[in-house]
Amino acid sequence: MAALASSLSLNPHNRTRSKDYQQNHGSVVEEIKGLIRVHKDGFIERPQVVPCVSSSALNPELNVTSRDMVIDNVTNTWARFYVPNLHHHNKIEMPLLAYFHGGGFCIGSPAWSCYHDFLAKLSAEVGCIIMSVNYRLAPENPLPAPYDDGMKALKWVKQQFLYECDDSEWWTKKCNFSSVLLGGDSAGANIAYNVAVRVSESESESLRPLNLKGLVLIQPFFGGEVRTASEESMAESPGSALNLAASDAYWRLALPRGADRDHPWCNPMAVKLKSSLVPTLVCISEKDILKDRNLELCDALGREGVRVEYSVFKGVGHAFQILSKSHISKCTTLQMMSCLKSFIMPL
Repeated sequence: MAALASSLSLNPHNRTRSKDYQQNHGSVVEEIKGLIRVHKDGFIERPQVVPCVSSSALNPELNVTSRDMVIDNVTNTWARFYVPNLHHHNKIEMPLLAYFHGGGFCIGSPAWSCYHDFLAKLSAEVGCIIMSVNYRLAPENPLPAPYDDGMKALKWVKQQFLYECDDSEWWTKKCNFSSVLLGGDSAGANIAYNVAVRVSESESESLRPLNLKGLVLIQPFFGGEVRTASEESMAESPGSALNLAASDAYWRLALPRGADRDHPWCNPMAVKLKSSLVPTLVCISEKDILKDRNLELCDALGREGVRVEYSVFKGVGHAFQILSKSHISKCTTLQMMSCLKSFIMPL
């Protein structure tokens, strides 16, 4: 598989046109202010709120190599890899973390500077290879399209290992394919969870020799028709990047037509949870509207016999590790990375 071709876009879903052009698309039927606007005729505007950067835009002190790789030209599925240089970590092979970015299923890219910086630092801190997956966005591609792309990414990884593809040797030679993890933040954590459920239900054998060893959920984006206490009390929390109105809008845009927030893709506790799920780490923010829902998921998985670890990070809100530059966020991000390292490396 070739490195990222010029025909693929790092930021494939932004559409910006002149005001005159936009006015021809009728009324706005859904909007999350400053992030996405959906017109009646299906035209979608996504302002570029975060700059996109190339894989080479790295701090050399991190001692990490990053490149983009094509997974599927047709669906514009690609991945940005982060590989710590071997002499920086005294080990021959490193675990692989397949990571999915957040954005309510509707916005975001591995090329966003905030994700690029965070994942490069995480790769260096943990000592693992990270594959940051670019998946299709809603509402053009509602669920389960991102889950399908997640599975496609894992099967692509298997192909790179089995066929010893020359273009991938720079990372496959350093990868421990028997120690693969899924992870993500917000909607990306939802994708990681639902891909892990698929693997546990029917895909584990088809991925051999890949071995899924763990699941990392950072502020996982789930919902439900019945509000939790944190959703009600922090609906407009100024210390968090996600409010209740935006959460509801993302679900309206992402779920299949006719589905409500008790659909299992949104509310996993609406159905019996999988006891065969791999060991799971959940990172929760104290000032996040999703806090109680995340804690409920931890409890429910634990009752099913799943090995669950979780940490509640004090004084921070949703996506603090990606979007906030405050002193407390920077310090807490380092704590989170340490937590992830303690979970990932023994697996």
